[in-house]
Amino acid sequence: MRNPLLCPLLVGVALMASAAPAAAQRRAMDHATQLTHADNYDPSLAPDDRRMVYVSVVSGREQLFVAKVDGTGSRQLTTDDANHEDPAWSPDGKRIAFVYIRDSLEIISVMDADGANARHLTPDTSKGIHPNWSADGRWLAYCTDDDLAPPRKNDADIRIIDMTTGAIRTVITGGINTYPSLSPDGRHIAFRKIVGDMNSEVFVADSDGGNLRNLTNLWAFDGWPAWSPDGSRIAFASNRNANYQVYVMKPDGSDVRLVANTEGRATAPQWSHDGIRLFFSVCLKADTGSDCEIYVARVATDGTSPSH
Repeated sequence: MRNPLLCPLLVGVALMASAAPAAAQRRAMDHATQLTHADNYDPSLAPDDRRMVYVSVVSGREQLFVAKVDGTGSRQLTTDDANHEDPAWSPDGKRIAFVYIRDSLEIISVMDADGANARHLTPDTSKGIHPNWSADGRWLAYCTDDDLAPPRKNDADIRIIDMTTGAIRTVITGGINTYPSLSPDGRHIAFRKIVGDMNSEVFVADSDGGNLRNLTNLWAFDGWPAWSPDGSRIAFASNRNANYQVYVMKPDGSDVRLVANTEGRATAPQWSHDGIRLFFSVCLKADTGSDCEIYVARVATDGTSPSH
């Protein structure tokens, strides 16, 4: 006859034996560290609102890609060993302006929309960044680099290139002036101006650099302005609510509204040409690196953020 005391004992031993591997599985040997990070940022839309050009990091280099506005169908435009930043699609859809960066060079450049016929527009004796087209394509605004000795900021001027003659003129100087955005009627320039050591504001000036006005006038770090296609609003980014998010305001600085609740660092908004969507980059810290991706949010014609 089977010993009735033996069965519980055997069951207990079996449970202990099966529990040992399970416990070992729960005890991790190490902490997993994320090794790969996606970096896609700085979108700029084609006039048809169906495609965008943006920066994507490939093998440590910033390359330019074109994709549909839903992110599909990406195609690489640049393939050399230089970095390429701040792409800006021309109003006629035929050209893309960008910053060519190699060794000590930072040159405002332009190429055909398919990536062919790249050429430099600014001299290699100064460093230029943040190109921005006028609505008629006749002018290209940009600024000189304010990060020549980071983390210290240096003075930066806003300049305009005549795309017919190639002539360059300085319109705003004195202090740190970056991220120029030309109004649709060509009469004004919105830009970021550093005020003091830790304060950044969105300013607007006449197209000749006169009549400067502080639009944001807040303790926060405000910048990255972009005029709406109809000139009725200016989008910008700000950390006034702790993390950087995208806002819109009227050209006089009034009626500031948050576009969308986002986590991470949202900057550099760009309008669709129909004026109802904003595209921007959001960067998040991930382990020892960061991930950047392109987001889109709808903006109602009255400046509110509509529900989907």
